[in-house]
Amino acid sequence: MGYKIRKLLVVLIILLPVVSYTGCKKQARCGCSGDVLYSITDQIFDHSSIHYNASGTNAYFLIYSGYYYDTYYFCNPSEMFAAYNSINSNDQVKLSGDLYWDCSYVSQASQSNSYQQSYYKVYNIKVTKIQSSLYGKK
Repeated sequence: MGYKIRKLLVVLIILLPVVSYTGCKKQARCGCSGDVLYSITDQIFDHSSIHYNASGTNAYFLIYSGYYYDTYYFCNPSEMFAAYNSINSNDQVKLSGDLYWDCSYVSQASQSNSYQQSYYKVYNIKVTKIQSSLYGKK
């Protein structure tokens, strides 16, 4: 009788993980061609809070998250550079787009045990619209 119980326990120990395995959870793909986290629509910014380099090939903005500033890098800065430059620097800017995880941030966060990583985030944003706000000047 004791032998059969031990044998049954060994079989359960082997089969239980196999039966209870629900598969891997798919992790969101990062980068501008990855999985969209969410979209923002007509978010209002000061013109000066969007930072472009002189050639228009790199752009980003920061949003305060309560602890740190989250960084949003443009996926398509060159496409939006002319629209950005056409807005008066005293006006507010209305911006829309799709957000993705930044791959370098995801890689760094997965390899780090730093508490700071859990406070600030880095995203990529594919900007679909950037225009002068209806609210006018700041």
